Amino acid sequence: MNSSADLRWENDVAACSCGHCHHHEAANDYEDREGEQGGGLIRRYAVDALGAAVYIAAFFISGRLAGETAGVACFVAAYLLLGWRIILTSTRSLGRLFSRKTARGEGASALLDENFLMTIATIGALAIGEFPEAGAVMLLYRIGEELQNRAVQASRRSIRSLMDLRPDSANVLNGDGTILTVAPDDVRVGQRILVRPGERIPLDGIVISGECDLDTAALTGESQPRSVAPGDEALSGSIVIGGTLTIEVTSAAGESIVSKILEMTQKAASRKTNAELLITRFAKVYTPIVVGAAALLALIPAMLGMPAGESVRRALVFLVISCPCALVVSIPMGYFAGLGAASRRGILVKGARYLESLNKVDTVIFDKTGTLTRGKFEVAQIDVEAGVLNRSAVLEAAAYAEWDSSHPIARSIKSAWLAEGGTVDPGRLADRTERAGYGVRALLDGREVLAGSDRLLEESGVDCPALGNDSTTVGVALDGRYLGRIVLRDAIKPDAAEAVRRLRALGVREVAMLTGDTASAAELVRNELGLDTAEPGLLPHQKMESLERRMAGKKDAGAIIFVGDGINDAPVLARADVGIAMGGLGADAALDAADAALMTDEPARVAELISIARRTRRIGIENITLALGVKAVLMALGAAGFTPLWLAVFGDVGVALLAVANAMRAARPIRPL
Repeated sequence: MNSSADLRWENDVAACSCGHCHHHEAANDYEDREGEQGGGLIRRYAVDALGAAVYIAAFFISGRLAGETAGVACFVAAYLLLGWRIILTSTRSLGRLFSRKTARGEGASALLDENFLMTIATIGALAIGEFPEAGAVMLLYRIGEELQNRAVQASRRSIRSLMDLRPDSANVLNGDGTILTVAPDDVRVGQRILVRPGERIPLDGIVISGECDLDTAALTGESQPRSVAPGDEALSGSIVIGGTLTIEVTSAAGESIVSKILEMTQKAASRKTNAELLITRFAKVYTPIVVGAAALLALIPAMLGMPAGESVRRALVFLVISCPCALVVSIPMGYFAGLGAASRRGILVKGARYLESLNKVDTVIFDKTGTLTRGKFEVAQIDVEAGVLNRSAVLEAAAYAEWDSSHPIARSIKSAWLAEGGTVDPGRLADRTERAGYGVRALLDGREVLAGSDRLLEESGVDCPALGNDSTTVGVALDGRYLGRIVLRDAIKPDAAEAVRRLRALGVREVAMLTGDTASAAELVRNELGLDTAEPGLLPHQKMESLERRMAGKKDAGAIIFVGDGINDAPVLARADVGIAMGGLGADAALDAADAALMTDEPARVAELISIARRTRRIGIENITLALGVKAVLMALGAAGFTPLWLAVFGDVGVALLAVANAMRAARPIRPL
């Protein structure tokens, strides 16, 4: 099965071919993959370098030969070396303009992009003998595009690739008791497999023998382990804790829960809309106006008596002046600076189009565990039974009982005891027994200690109150006497409340949460952070359904961000307008499916990323305004025949330098809201 990374690349190329995305976004993925596989990226750079070298050499040749044929040939060669991709893209767009799809009104805008504008403008420059100008436009565009590509590639290299959750092998139990290690794809339904402590379950099945806890965080996103015993379902991708299981396989490898999650991620990615960059949207308005004006400039004066050759020359000069040199450098430069600013703040964005999509965000949806919360248990409170000396006595007894356990709850209790200055002498412990789903029984200085669920205490004849199921609770008893209970919760991250406040300050309409945790746990987080909604108890496909309902119900063009960290979040991350993964501790599958990653695991960085995106777009609009203002004057003078082409080019270069300087403001740090 293809990885989601492969599919995302294919989708980008497909979208590009339909004219709905900026071409170099897909080229980035292609270049990365081609360069890795066969040195194609090196060849590409070699062609660009050769084109730049030929362009520079053309000036010397023209100077010595006074514009002889050799100089012209060098300029034309440089033009083709640097601009063949742009010319090819424009040619394909022109072909699609007359296709049946375009005739139905579905793709008429495919032609009207910056590639077509640069192509006709540079062809006009060649037609009137301005060969240096034609080559300069292509060279400047390649420089600006390459700067943006480098920023995108730097982010992608920092984000880890998709991890295959399915183990490479499965231990099949034969009828004679021997164990045969085979690939999961070779295991048939009905066969039995052996999974040892610490191993990941390779296939879905039913537990035949063994009792233990399963770490299902990869599937559910929740940190609380799930206890299994004979007859219970065991899902692939879960990690066995503290026991050995014999499992009868119920699903083939291609039908396992992990395979379904990865397949869902791929389908979600294929349905994702590719956002257009600012320069592409601008070009779709600017290009038809300029082309139409040039056509009128060639026709109307000729109809009024001007020599046809002169009117055509003025129209071509008009087209050359209209070519947005300043924009094709400064806009990519702005995205380069914006991506760099985000990267320096520990926010890695996979491409400029995702940065652009963030400008339309009006809904932000968070996963809970590992995103808004730490994803690990902490002792929240200790309730002491009447007559017990103090809370330390309860915590000490539980810490001793749990000392040799690797269970997440046990680790939290031990950490709390050590944090209070407690110590443990293993010599005081004896006859320790741990039961999955129940708890621990041990002898401490010859006295029986129980630490676990109310089922364990009641089974041992301890009179205790109901421990409840609102949170993870451990009851503690000593020699049959109930001492109290320890309440553990998944602690909320310190900046989670600040994240919600900043998002509201930015005008985000809805801040919601989707989680696989219980309703009571979700409600606690919702109330503490002031979220608008919280949907609990969701499996991966249910999270996807919730997102789809929101997207279908939207009446405006607002975008939806989803922020998550687990494998179970991968489909939603891939489907959302912008998926943001927790990069520090997040699962590899989530990182691959996401469009951006927060390497610091701080949810408040989401608001910072939106601010960076908005500033980048604002600077882009400033550059468009600056360039258009100067060009409007130059084009008017050029249409009247008063502007020498060299002066227009000189003025355009000056505007380009100003626009580039302005674009670099996007690299500055964002002030906290």
